[in-house]
Amino acid sequence: MLSKPFTFLIFLCLLIASISCSSSDSPEKEPPIVENPGGGGDGGNTIDPLTDEEMMDLVQSETFKYFWDFAQSSSGAARERYHPTNPTLNQEVVTIGGTGFGLMAILVGIERGYISRSEAVTRLQKITDFLETSDRFHGAWPHWLNGNSGNVLPFSEKDNGGDLVETAFLVQGLICVYEYFKEGSDQEKVLANKADNLWKGVEWSWYTNNEEVLHWHWSPNYNFDINFELRGYNEVLITYILAAASPNYSITSDVYFKGWARGGNIISSNTQYGYPLILKHNGSETYGGPLFWAHYSYLGLDPRNLKDQFANFWNVNSYHTNINYQYCVANPGNFEDYGPDCWGLTASYSRNTDGSFGYHAHRPGDDKGVISPTAAISSIPYTPQKSLAAMHYFYQNKDKLLGPAGFFDAFSPENNYWVANAYLAIDQGPQIIMIENHRTALLWNLFMQNEDVKKGLDKLGFTY
Repeated sequence: MLSKPFTFLIFLCLLIASISCSSSDSPEKEPPIVENPGGGGDGGNTIDPLTDEEMMDLVQSETFKYFWDFAQSSSGAARERYHPTNPTLNQEVVTIGGTGFGLMAILVGIERGYISRSEAVTRLQKITDFLETSDRFHGAWPHWLNGNSGNVLPFSEKDNGGDLVETAFLVQGLICVYEYFKEGSDQEKVLANKADNLWKGVEWSWYTNNEEVLHWHWSPNYNFDINFELRGYNEVLITYILAAASPNYSITSDVYFKGWARGGNIISSNTQYGYPLILKHNGSETYGGPLFWAHYSYLGLDPRNLKDQFANFWNVNSYHTNINYQYCVANPGNFEDYGPDCWGLTASYSRNTDGSFGYHAHRPGDDKGVISPTAAISSIPYTPQKSLAAMHYFYQNKDKLLGPAGFFDAFSPENNYWVANAYLAIDQGPQIIMIENHRTALLWNLFMQNEDVKKGLDKLGFTY
């Protein structure tokens, strides 16, 4: 642990028996419940390949099941995790960020014909009703909720209140729902207006704590004691965009410049494999951070032509992805199977040295020989052919890697083909969403047409 913000992770004891942490200025996405349901085996026979279109169809349709078939039953929201060998594990735990991803996935499900529009509206009404009555803290939702009661489930001892970043990931989805249904039937307009009102109730400015930076957490018991300031570069750009976009609780442009951009010190001159990083990746300035940094903020926020005074964000993300790819091809750790069709390092379930489940923010320079399918799959807008090559590799190993809700969360050919045959919402969601953005720009178009979002981007000096 290298920085004060990470100290809050040591308190993760409510649901966590073990966790592997990394040194970066951004917390790992989700700590796991430790369980080892098995896995492993060696290579299988060659499987008849799919076309690229069939491959994208398969990944989207199978991954959609996580948010539809395996959603939390009472709320309809996204479960934190799903372990097929232990389906009741944490079955009441709802993830707020993952629920935002699930809202977007349901819109994809309509467009792809997995569900009818009316089925989607019914489910979305259930989810938004739950969000409307669940615990909120100055408008922000907590990291976890009990899906039955709507009460906060503490993420750590002091993290029992609002989580502004998870809330931002949810709000991306709420804005897309609003835009998708705002001109629909009377029932759909009611749904759209509820989604709009929910996000506009977030008190973004409260989370500055009267400083020129946003803070990740606030607790009614511990106030701002965690003191985790949101500074770039990591996965939280969307939080500043939405905070500026808020019609009721907006931040000033100085909060973005002095907070997120560190007064201009966010710029990097580093290059790797011939690619410039452009921005300083917190704790990962040599190779860039885990690949979810190129995904979460950009599920709705369109990185194409997105620029501020510091960076072209399409370049930031495409270079970041290519560095991650080139590292896996170079394979300095000499791990089994790493190469042009087996690549992708990001935060996910991981393998502990004893073979049990852990959790780690895998990235170049902090590599355990564990590949996370979401890393390459969700990067498809930036590296389409390289991402598809990885998908074809995963499919050729589908007897080990493909489960009831898409490709499993992580695997390690290095260790007798160990497989974390389980799922996390925040790893499944970006796959279906980013494939759709690559194919049709559906979520990008919905989010970027929102008038409040445009005002927020204008306020911070973006071109887009």
